[in-house]
Amino acid sequence: MPRTLRPLLAAIGFSLLLHALPFASALLPPTKPAKPPASQPLQATLSPRPQAAPNPTFILPEPEPEPPHEAAARPVEKKPAPAVDRKKTAKTWTQAIREQFSEQQRQGLFYPEEAIRQGLQGEALVLLILDEGGQVVAARIEESSGHVLLDDAALKAVRRLRTLPSDAPAESLLPVRFRLR
Repeated sequence: MPRTLRPLLAAIGFSLLLHALPFASALLPPTKPAKPPASQPLQATLSPRPQAAPNPTFILPEPEPEPPHEAAARPVEKKPAPAVDRKKTAKTWTQAIREQFSEQQRQGLFYPEEAIRQGLQGEALVLLILDEGGQVVAARIEESSGHVLLDDAALKAVRRLRTLPSDAPAESLLPVRFRLR
């Protein structure tokens, strides 16, 4: 056998040996698999259903007061009382949101019954995005209330908002609080 063929035959033999190893392990007697560690039995307890609070409510932040230097610069004028019902016309966008949330509460749409039964409370921070006409075009939870039920209710309440006044910002963070009294 020529000298140049010996290294080639040795490489082929070594390759065959390496490729046959996985099949050879199937011929060996099987080993016992290790037993998984014993787990602790599950324990559960039942607790009585929480009492529902009689009067759910929501709270929005109060509008920020005007800085004193701006208030002093303007002359104080007494305007005659408008003939229009103040409940129907909101001065600011936060008041408009409060009024619309109050209407949703009166209709039973704001605080979910299931959340009231479970006694859930919390505050969700919702990013509100409006178009030029004051319509809600997008809303998402920026900070959870800790309860999926309340987060979903906050999103639904914000998406139900109708046209907001022109002073409403295009994007704002709106805290939506759920409290039981």
